[in-house]
Amino acid sequence: MTSEFRGSTRVHPDMTTKLQQPFKRELDVNGEKYTLTVSPEGFRLVVKGKRKGIDLTWASILGGDAALASALNAATMGARHDTTHTRH
Repeated sequence: MTSEFRGSTRVHPDMTTKLQQPFKRELDVNGEKYTLTVSPEGFRLVVKGKRKGIDLTWASILGGDAALASALNAATMGARHDTTHTRH
């Protein structure tokens, strides 16, 4: 195994990169677009074009609070989501 350098830092090919700043990715779930932001604090999933979404910290995920937070946020977003669309 050989190592390489990035700037003055030695990096081994099989090592992971430390998450130091947020990054965003677009998701398509059942035809609806979402923006997923992963940060050192946790992650946020938001319907594309909206501001409010589901926020979970890494501590809550590891501590077991994630299931409750996820269920509450999903229920809240589902209720909000149903009232914004008119069904014909």
